This record gives sequence, structure tokens and C-alpha cells, in this order.
Amino acid sequence: MSQQASHETHHHAESPLLRELHASLGQRRRPEDIAHLVLRLFEDGGERGGGQSGGRPLDRRTRKALEKAARGSLRNLWHGYTSMLEDFARPVGAQRQLSRAAELFPALPELLALPESAGDDPELVEAAIRAAGGQIAKRFGANDFLADRLNRPQRAAAGLGELSKRQYNKRFRLLRRMEAKLARLVVERRRREVTMVGRSGLASRLPYEEFAADPGTAAFVAYLTARANLRSEFTVSGQQRAYDEVADALFRRLRSGADRTNWYAVAHVHPTATVLGRLTDGQRGRLLAFWYRFLLDVAELLETAWRRRPLDRTTMIVRRGDDSTTWNQAARAWTKARANWFALLRAMGAEEITERLCPGKVPLLVAADVAAWHRQTGGGLHPDTGVWAELPLPWQVLRGTADCPRSLVAEVCRRHGVDPVAGGWTGPRDQVRPVPFRPTPELVHGVTVGDPVLAGVLRSAGFFSGRPPRPAARELAPRTDRA
Repeated sequence: MSQQASHETHHHAESPLLRELHASLGQRRRPEDIAHLVLRLFEDGGERGGGQSGGRPLDRRTRKALEKAARGSLRNLWHGYTSMLEDFARPVGAQRQLSRAAELFPALPELLALPESAGDDPELVEAAIRAAGGQIAKRFGANDFLADRLNRPQRAAAGLGELSKRQYNKRFRLLRRMEAKLARLVVERRRREVTMVGRSGLASRLPYEEFAADPGTAAFVAYLTARANLRSEFTVSGQQRAYDEVADALFRRLRSGADRTNWYAVAHVHPTATVLGRLTDGQRGRLLAFWYRFLLDVAELLETAWRRRPLDRTTMIVRRGDDSTTWNQAARAWTKARANWFALLRAMGAEEITERLCPGKVPLLVAADVAAWHRQTGGGLHPDTGVWAELPLPWQVLRGTADCPRSLVAEVCRRHGVDPVAGGWTGPRDQVRPVPFRPTPELVHGVTVGDPVLAGVLRSAGFFSGRPPRPAARELAPRTDRA
């Protein structure tokens, strides 16, 4: 890297706009707002500053596409407000429990030195529990209130003779609750990660140094991630696809200046054949290893949900008692990981693996009212449902207890009138075509509401949630009396 390029990379690393764009990779910012930030990034440094902050100036096509999207940014709207959260749901940390532990174990240095954010870190929480447990001779995981507590002679032998039974019990109960909290925290963090990866691939795992090395790369990655993180809509016409005309304009710009593009960063969110072909063998190998490990993790989540309550594979329509949220989060992540794993196998010339190991796709659970809407408009079950119902379950395939070669998948697809290649059943889809830009809808439980203020009122009132509206908001409901 030249001295000038090194200086520019360092300058990018200090850019507040790049910092904000990088932070958006783990959030649910509206694409319009990301487009506005990208325009600022290039205007502040691209044409006015000679590329010190924004890199190469924007071409006319890319600028026009970004301006079209940015017109709907919150900064350009009169109300400047969205009722939708701009972040993925975060698990509630163990800060309260750690604070209580600091009161009951005041002499423990491991608790006194913890930062405020320690309650969000399972490793720090576990370390605190183990350290506090050592103060009362409690083993980690020994939480049976009858079998694992120490009696008076045992407390005396452990040097706890001055601690009353009441005080000992109080500390034991706290540590037991903290271990339960730790288990929930681990599960919720894992679910959040699965949700994010299922939406936008590896974007949230991209280090800042990789992201900020080239501003054009950062702009594309941030915008496509925002598009991928859009919420699902209550519709029978299909969800918005992430790769739209704005993303396509930014990607074409990257291809025209390929000598500066960080293709490894791009592959975190857009692992097409064009992108993967520009990576080194080592980079492709790292991505392949990650996606296979992730497939194993998600398969475990799917199996756990299945064992808790098997689904109706022939329809995939939600029944009372089904945990559709957990299943759909895992299914979406499986689909993303599987497609990217296939793409990397092809890029590395290792497609023969799928001749022996070709786990099928996992469909989402569909709400009964959406299924009824499909039937009412002349539709029916998606053809993929029949293929999924006939193939071995994915976790059985990865564990080796069921065979699912590519030939079997292709045969079942043909039996159900599905193209195995175009449908993504036996390999990655060949092309990604851009769709027209659509403004981000204001959604309340998937239902589009035109005004964000009204959307906030309807959400707080409980409308479209599948439950009766809250009593304080019944006056908002339409009148059904004819008086």
C-alpha cells in the first residue's frame, strides 16, 4: 500500500460518517436514511474535498439513485419520525443482578471492577457468578435448594461460621437466579445473532477496519444491509428483495473501480459469483468454514424447535401452540447460510460435495390468515412446501442419519414441478437482478400504515397483534353497532 493510500485509509477510519454507517450494520436503519448518509459521505469529501473523506466522486447514475432514495429520509420528511424501532431487539442484561451481587459480596474485586456494560456480556456474568460462588463455597451449576446448600457444620468447615443461615440463603438464592438469568441471556443473544445473520449475512460481524478501508465499499455494504434488514410485510405479493436499483448503482460503481474495492467486505453481504471470484483462496475458505459451522448451529435450533412441537410439513401453516417466531428466525437464517455455502462451494470448485450432501431448504411458517388470503386470490401452497415435506429433515442430513444427495433433491423437485436449479434447491441462483426502489413502509405487525404517528398509536393500542385491543384504546376501534 502506498503512503498516500495508507494516509487515506487512516483518514477514513476517523470519519464520523463512516462510524455511523458501520454502526448501522447491527441496526435496522431505514434505507432512505442510509442513502442520505452516503450522499453526505461523498459530498463532504468526494467532490469538495478531493476524495479525502468520500473517495472517488459519485457518477451521475449513482448520485441520481441515491438522491431518489434519500428524498424519503427522516431528515427530509416534515415529521422526521418513524414509529418502528431502528434496532434489533436486544436481550435484557444482568445489570440488576450484578448490582445486587455487589451489595451482598462487597469485598469481591471481580464485581467492583466490572464496567456498566458487563451485564450484557455472558462471559463476564459467568465469571462474576463463579467468583461470588467461591465466597460461599458454592459450585457453579449446583443450584438444588435442598441438595446443594451447606448446613451449619458444612458452613463452619468452609470458613463461613460467621455467616447466618438467612444471609447464606440470601446469597445462594441470588447466585441461583443469576445462573438462570445467564442461561436466558445466552439464548437471547444467540437468537438475536441468528436473526441478524438471517437478514443481512455477515454484515454485523464485519470489523470496522475492513468496512472503512474503502468508502465506496462501505456505502454499498451499509445500504444493502439496510435493505436486507427491512421488516416482513403482511402481503401475498411477496416480500421486497434487498438488491434494488440503488444497491445496483453502488455495486456497478465498485466494479468500475475494482482496484480499490474491498471485495472481502462485499462478500460478507453479497457473495455472488462475481464477488467471490475476486477473493483469495484463504478468504473463500474462511467464509466457507463460517457458513458451515453456522449451518450446524441453526440446524440445532431447528431441531430443538421441532422436538418441542413438530410442525405440519404438508402445509407449513401455523397452528395454535406453534412458536412461529423462533422457527421463522431459524429458517430464514438456514436459507441464507445454505445459499451462501452453496455459492462458496461453486466458487472454490467443490460442488461435488453437494452430490453427497445437499440438505434441503426450510420454509417459513405461514399465518393462517395469510394462507386463506392466498386461497381467496386464486393461489395455494408454495410448490417448495411439497419438496420440503418429502425430503429428510436438515439436521438429520448434517448429522449423517439420513442421506440427501443432490440427485434425490432434483428428483423430488421434478416430481413437484419445481426447477431445482432456478429454485435454489441444488445450488446458488445464477443471477441477482435489481428491483425498483420502493419507499420503506411504516408497519404495525406487518400491516402498512400511511402515517407514522398513527402507526405508533395503533401499535401501542395493540391493533394487528392478533390479540384484542387494550381497554384504553377501544375507542380507536371502528364502530360495529348500527344505532
